[in-house]
Amino acid sequence: MSKRILVSILSLTLFALSCSREQNFDEKVLNLISSQKIKGFDPIYAADLYSANEVGKVYETLLEFHYLKRPYELTPNLAESMPEVSKDGLTYTFKIKKGVKFHDSKAFADGKGRELKADDFVYSFKRLGDPKLQSTGWWVWDGKIAGLNEWREKNSTAEKVNYAEEISGLKKIDDYTLQVKLNKPFPQFLYSLAMPFTSVVAHEAVEKFGQEFQNYPVGTGPFVLDYFDNSNRIVYKRNPTFRDKFYPSEGEASDESQGLLSDAGKKLPLVEKIIVNIVIEAQPQWLNFQKGSADLLGVPKDNFDQAIVGGKEIAPEMAKKGIRLSMVPSLDVTYIAFNHNDPLFTSNLKLRQALSLAYDRVESNKLFFNNTAQIAQSIIPPGIAGHKKEYKNAFVDRDLERAKKLLKEAGYPEGKGLPELTYETVGSTVSRQQGEFFAKCMSDIGVKVKISTNTWPELVKKTNTKTAQMFGMAWGADYPDAENFLSLMYGPNESPGSNSSNYKNAAFDKIFAQAAIMQDSPERTALYEKLYEMVGDDVPWIYGVHRTTVSLNHGWLKNYKYIEFNHTQSQYLNVDLETKKELLKKF
Repeated sequence: MSKRILVSILSLTLFALSCSREQNFDEKVLNLISSQKIKGFDPIYAADLYSANEVGKVYETLLEFHYLKRPYELTPNLAESMPEVSKDGLTYTFKIKKGVKFHDSKAFADGKGRELKADDFVYSFKRLGDPKLQSTGWWVWDGKIAGLNEWREKNSTAEKVNYAEEISGLKKIDDYTLQVKLNKPFPQFLYSLAMPFTSVVAHEAVEKFGQEFQNYPVGTGPFVLDYFDNSNRIVYKRNPTFRDKFYPSEGEASDESQGLLSDAGKKLPLVEKIIVNIVIEAQPQWLNFQKGSADLLGVPKDNFDQAIVGGKEIAPEMAKKGIRLSMVPSLDVTYIAFNHNDPLFTSNLKLRQALSLAYDRVESNKLFFNNTAQIAQSIIPPGIAGHKKEYKNAFVDRDLERAKKLLKEAGYPEGKGLPELTYETVGSTVSRQQGEFFAKCMSDIGVKVKISTNTWPELVKKTNTKTAQMFGMAWGADYPDAENFLSLMYGPNESPGSNSSNYKNAAFDKIFAQAAIMQDSPERTALYEKLYEMVGDDVPWIYGVHRTTVSLNHGWLKNYKYIEFNHTQSQYLNVDLETKKELLKKF
């Protein structure tokens, strides 16, 4: 305990010092905060929001989501255009942009980044399937690309993985043409090409840096890593060889009036440098923002009333400083997962139901989300086809008497005979409070819970290796399709895939496999709704809430618009130095 206190005091001191530094008005610097450490920058392990946000600054994908358009729309990125698709929907042919360069790096013979070629995508996509690397993103393509699973299986026992071996589903037609062939229809395939997992890497960098590759990213992206201290700070500089990519000239009808098109047509990125301060605790984050040393911040729960009036308006004193408020429903779900590899939870439905009924979501929403969230009935959030508004989960509203009755029927009257449960979480104050709240809820029916705190990489490792018994987590959409959420319950996606709770339900898997290859249609939506109810009724998780993203940004930050898929956002943001000079006088 004393060690944690000392670390917190040191963190506060460091950030008080950093906030007192003089502002630099000689260059445009974007100042951001990450609330968790990341393990590194290897795209094939970018399975969480924090890693993805950093990977997206230095690496790129074939496609990306249009920054301004809503509903979300895929657009070419490293691809010259959207692909040509065969009549059977199985073969996709991409033209690659010419003249794109990898970052300058000692990985290359002359230290200068070479041109991107179609071969690089073939190599990078094979890395995602490399059996020795055990990518946390393999679930995205498992069974989807012709020959890739066979190549993976063949190389699983080989001393060295053979990247020279051809795969029927991944072909370089010429230096600037890539062809991908699928085993079966995969309507979400194009979405996967906008995910950080499928970012393109240079084989020279992988070979040069070996085990340290995750700390030495060499991508084609808008920024180059300049400094990396995983306990303190990450610094990026503008990529001097970045290709001609420009800020969009169209978006939603309201974007122009909100100033989001003032940089239309300008070359990206718009800032010279990005500084990401790693601040795990909420109050140092708030201090950083209040002093103008962070340009953008999600509102900490304990500062909500200070920042927002009436639950929806920016406080007058903050508005006078030019601070702006954004409140947008997120495409996400929070949950407390049972590890279904644990015999305690595998087949004891009544135990899972009892614990779910004992959890107080209404109070949790008040304590941790300032009543801005919507209580989740199942896995798919509102705004995505498959969410069934009229469905009410019978095990969501708190009912201690029913919970005690079910706990007795599960074989543990008043909790007697039930081993102490271990709830895994990260070490931030809010996360610990959420764990303690969960433990208190369970104690009301006689269930004992021990809280185990971890760094984010430690927690990810425990879920990937199936050693976490219970854990608090959230899932934000990788793309706007219910398949992305339902895949978290698909048996073959068990850890280290997206199904980190290792849930297995043969009936669910059969319907999911059917729906996953269907194009968008009323028939597919009906199947999604059926799956939504199925995993609601079966209580594989203790469902939490669908959150609202509540964020503040300073008036000198230009072009901020909430985007669910925000790992590419930094290149579009700008800093108005003259406005910053004037607004800082009010601090």
